[in-house]
Amino acid sequence: MRGKTGAVKAEKLNLKKIAKFNSREYKRFKAEKKQKKDRADASMRDPENLVEFEDLHTWFYTDIGTVHAVDGVSFEVPRGKTIAVVGESGCGKSVTSLSLMGLVEGPVGQVVSGSIRFAKSADGKAVDLTKLNEDAMRQFRGNEMAMIFQEPMTSLNPVFTIAKQLGEAIKIHNPNFSKREINERSLEMLRLVSIARPEGIMKSYPHELSGGMRQRVMIAMALSCDPKLIIADEPTTALDVTIQAVILDLLRDLKSKIGASIMLITHDLGVVAEMADYVVVMYAGRIIEKGTAEDIYYRPAHPYTIGLLGSKPMVGHDVERLYTIPGNVPNPIYKPDFCFFKERCAFCLPECDGEYPVERKISDTHSVSCYKEGLENSLNDILEGAAEEK
Repeated sequence: MRGKTGAVKAEKLNLKKIAKFNSREYKRFKAEKKQKKDRADASMRDPENLVEFEDLHTWFYTDIGTVHAVDGVSFEVPRGKTIAVVGESGCGKSVTSLSLMGLVEGPVGQVVSGSIRFAKSADGKAVDLTKLNEDAMRQFRGNEMAMIFQEPMTSLNPVFTIAKQLGEAIKIHNPNFSKREINERSLEMLRLVSIARPEGIMKSYPHELSGGMRQRVMIAMALSCDPKLIIADEPTTALDVTIQAVILDLLRDLKSKIGASIMLITHDLGVVAEMADYVVVMYAGRIIEKGTAEDIYYRPAHPYTIGLLGSKPMVGHDVERLYTIPGNVPNPIYKPDFCFFKERCAFCLPECDGEYPVERKISDTHSVSCYKEGLENSLNDILEGAAEEK
C-alpha cells in the first residue's frame, strides 16, 4: 500500500514538473512570436531546389511530457518534381508539412529549431519561413504553396456552397477581383480538375458531391492562386481504388501543366511508386533513408524500408503470409539514445547500442542512417524467406 501511495506521489510530482516546464516554454514561444518579422531573407544551398528543410525540430509540450514529433529532419524539394514522404502513422510526415505551412498550433506545438527555406527566385534568393510572422505567412499560404488535406468532407464547410468556399479562397489572395472575375476563376479551376458541369457544381453543397468530386474541389481550391508547391497530405486515403487512380492521374497531369512541385505525404507505397521522383522515408520523427524512387524500391538500404517493402504484396512473389515488422514504435516522449529501430531490427550490430547513426551516403542520390552496410539486396532474401515458409 505504501509503495502504491509513493508511486502516486512521484507521478503527481513529475506532472507538476512537466507543467512548470511547459509554462516556461509557452512564455518563450509567445516572446519569440512577437519578434518574428514580415521578411526573413535567406539563401538556398542549391538554386534547383524550391524548398530546403534543415535540421527541423517540431515538438509538442503536452501534460505528460514533450513529444518530439519531428526531430532533426533535413531534405529538399526540387523544382518541378514530386517528392514523397512515407512512413507509418505517427512518424512525423504530416507535422513536417504543417511546419512548412506554418499551421502548427502553438503554444503547445512549436517549431523549436531548424530552418525551412523557400525559394523566391531562380537565383537562389529565399525566405526562412520559420522566422516569418503570421501576416507574412498568410501571404505565402495560397500564393506560393497550398495544401490538399486528407479528408475533403471535414475540410469543406457543409453549410456553404462550393462557389462560396472556392470564391473566398480566391478573394482573399486577389482582393481587387470583381465578383465576375472570382466566378470566372472558380469555373476555370473546376474545369482544370476535369469537373463536368462546373456551373452546377458551383451551386452544390459538399454533401451533394461524391468523395472523388469533393477531392477535386479541394485540388481546385489549392490551385486557385497558382502555387509553386502543392502539399498533398494523404489525398486518396478516403477514396476507393478506381477514384484514387483518377485523382493521381489528375495530380500528375496538373504538375506538368502548371510546372509546380508536389510534396506527397502518404503511407501507401503503391501511390509512391506511381507518382514520386524522390522518396523520403521517416521513422519516429527522423529521416532514416532518402533517394530516388528507383533507389528506394530497387535498392532499399535501411532495415525499416526493407520491412515496409517486404510487407506489401508483389507481383511474382507467391507467399502465404506477408512479412511483418516485429515490435512497436518507440514512445515519442521517451526516445532512446541509440537507433530508434534497434529493438525491431533483424540486422543489429554491436554499434547499434551506441549513438544514433549519422546519415551515410551510398550514392550521389541515395543516403541512409544505419550502421549495417550492404543491405541493398536484402529485400529479395525477405521475400524468398516468406515464400519458403509457404
